[in-house]
Amino acid sequence: MSEFAPPPPPPSEKIVSGSAGGLVDISDVERIAKSIQDELSKHIIGMKNVVQNLMISLLCDGHILLEGVPGIAKTTLAKLFARTLGCKYKRVQFTPDLLPSDVLGTNVFDQRSSTFKLRRGPIFTNILLADEINRAPPKTQSALLEAMAERQVSIEGNTYALSSPFIVIATQNPIEQEGTYPLPEAQLDRFLMKSVVGLPNASEEEQIIQLKHRPVDNHINEITTAETIVRLQKTVRDSVFVDQGIIEYIRDVTMRTRTDPRLILGGSPRASIAMLSASKAFAAMCGRDFVVPDDIKRIVVESVYHRLILKPEADLEGITAQTIVRDIIRDIPFRETR
Repeated sequence: MSEFAPPPPPPSEKIVSGSAGGLVDISDVERIAKSIQDELSKHIIGMKNVVQNLMISLLCDGHILLEGVPGIAKTTLAKLFARTLGCKYKRVQFTPDLLPSDVLGTNVFDQRSSTFKLRRGPIFTNILLADEINRAPPKTQSALLEAMAERQVSIEGNTYALSSPFIVIATQNPIEQEGTYPLPEAQLDRFLMKSVVGLPNASEEEQIIQLKHRPVDNHINEITTAETIVRLQKTVRDSVFVDQGIIEYIRDVTMRTRTDPRLILGGSPRASIAMLSASKAFAAMCGRDFVVPDDIKRIVVESVYHRLILKPEADLEGITAQTIVRDIIRDIPFRETR
């Protein structure tokens, strides 16, 4: 578990940068991201990279898929993360009998007014936790596609805009496959990042036991607000400089995935855009208003590998998409432009 300083603000002192609708700068992004990590570190042991990936996805106005075995606090992490943001939060437990209307909502007849009124589903929120998303059938999974891509939903011919920010945090278990429906490539591609949540090491395991053994304050502070998050997203999008050399570096990585002999399908332009957005967010979290090659190397695996499809023979040899992305980023040199 990493040590963070200074301590997060008390509950009554949320970090709200700028006046209403005002501008924020890169230092605000760094400070708020660090304070959120500080707060989560009091309740979540380890998972530094996973927490960073959550922050990157949020700052990019993107979605994230968390994959890991049961019992490693994926759901707890998502819930606590949402609470630090001061945003509306809803959780949907995906099951085989879940219907699209259970996620989106439906029109209900009101006898008093003799009209149909929309009963909004849990998707009308800021942070949606799609727990065990691969347990729902494809029809229900696809109900999220429009919301994730266009920030709107269509219900019985009417279109409704979603709140900002809007981020889907989905979880899935890679071990138990009985009764599950693997996410199709089109849906996986909607996730900005896919982050594997690993098991804790011996030291972290002991800290988890101690954390549950001794009485602790379970309260978690709200660090910021939905309005500030929207302004942070705009700052990351508009104020982080990307050199032409970085753009060419991203291009080369994506193009190499399309020609790698171990892959059936390489990255689409959406993979390039994901690398660009994620690297800008990570640079801002580090307090920089420009992207460096190491930012690409930090985010490239989680931004790209879930978009690739392995050839069967590569899969049989034990090669993974993560390995291929690491090989590519190792072999492609960064060329500075003048």
